[in-house]
Amino acid sequence: MYKVCSIFSQVLKLFSRGDFEKAVKEHKAERHARGFTSWGQFMAMLFCQLGRAHSLREICGGLACCEGQLKHLGVPVAPKKSTLAYANENRPWELYQTVFEQTLLKCQELVSSQGGRKKFRFKNKLMSLDGSIIDLSMSMFDWAKFRRTKGAIKLHLLLDHDGYLPSFAVVTEGKASEIQVARTLRFDPGTILAIDRGYNDFEWFLELTQEGVFFVTRMKSNTVYTVVEECEVPANGNVLKDQIITLPALAKAGEEPVLFRRIEYWNEDKSEILVFFSNLLHLAASTIASIYKDRWQVELFFKALKQTLKIKTFVGTSANAVRTQVWTALIAMLVLKYLQLKSKFSWSLSTLAALLRQQLFFYRDLWVWLDDPFQAPPALAGVHDDAQQLEIMW
Repeated sequence: MYKVCSIFSQVLKLFSRGDFEKAVKEHKAERHARGFTSWGQFMAMLFCQLGRAHSLREICGGLACCEGQLKHLGVPVAPKKSTLAYANENRPWELYQTVFEQTLLKCQELVSSQGGRKKFRFKNKLMSLDGSIIDLSMSMFDWAKFRRTKGAIKLHLLLDHDGYLPSFAVVTEGKASEIQVARTLRFDPGTILAIDRGYNDFEWFLELTQEGVFFVTRMKSNTVYTVVEECEVPANGNVLKDQIITLPALAKAGEEPVLFRRIEYWNEDKSEILVFFSNLLHLAASTIASIYKDRWQVELFFKALKQTLKIKTFVGTSANAVRTQVWTALIAMLVLKYLQLKSKFSWSLSTLAALLRQQLFFYRDLWVWLDDPFQAPPALAGVHDDAQQLEIMW
């Protein structure tokens, strides 16, 4: 007799049904529903992500093959293909944004209980902001305009370096400017923001400085600046120059000039000089270089999202269906991050996603399996080993 339900059922228990139903009522997701619940849609789309189903047929067929186990998931029967397609097209994707925020809070509480990030000595919150293009076919996704013959959407992501969790995300058309999205965000004073050169906007940098928010980015080669002070640099180090500068473009009559930092750093990996631009005046130049290097984690997050989950191809063509699939992919990524943080085994995200995919409908303890994935499952009651079988007397 099995003592636990399927691993997929145990994964779904990470989501509070009470909070989920509150979100359903908040967004009126079941206003005209007949039979197929929002929970059933969420379960099916999460199966699409964790099981890497390539089409609606694979989602519905995969669940139908395990129909006897769906009762543990809170769904009586597997959905029909047309039913799931209609739900993805018409039920508000904002529901899954709310579920994402609920799941993020659970992950942040786990990170906080484990002590948080300890990579840097400073206590400031470190975040990275970036955007990534997701290509779409212009003939099938005519609403996602990007170029004349190419469609795309853009996923803008704010990565919290405490646990490397996505703390904010927004999906826009592919041609949407990254700096326009960045200007809508508000950060707590003391936050350090690591960004690439695509966010270079001096007026925005001035606003961040006035709000007590720090940033680290790469300086463009055509930037006009005035050197105020040459700081001493360590001998035989990678820091070539450390300068306090002002920007004439921001100079205003009768006001004190705003001071910034310009750092030239020798990158041994690529044998090139990197020029960093920041308003961090109190940290060492090498620390600022390390902060920008840690910005690569947001690039790795996008890479993991596209390689391990279902986000490069879509099971629906409407804008609502695409956004629903993107948000369930982000929820699935939070689930993988949560399991990775809870486990004592040193999982890589790709390995965890691959092995979890193979175990979704196996009946074994999820938490025991996470800590020791290569241990044989316990023998079932009433099933004997072949060596202990009695011989048949003919």
